[in-house]
Amino acid sequence: MARIEVDRNKCTGLGMCESVAPDVFEVGDGGALNLLTDQAPEDQIDEGREAVGACPAGALTLHEQ
Repeated sequence: MARIEVDRNKCTGLGMCESVAPDVFEVGDGGALNLLTDQAPEDQIDEGREAVGACPAGALTLHEQ
């Protein structure tokens, strides 16, 4: 498992994370990022890493356990 953290002060709501990991991230109509879960199961950790790397604002952190 890995915990996902969003820095809401940095997040711009572009949705790059949602395009990479739609089971974890969702950008709402107002542009606010919603975490569908704050825990990435083992089979989604690679997607979580990719989403963190794809975030142009650097708003995501993946804490692997």
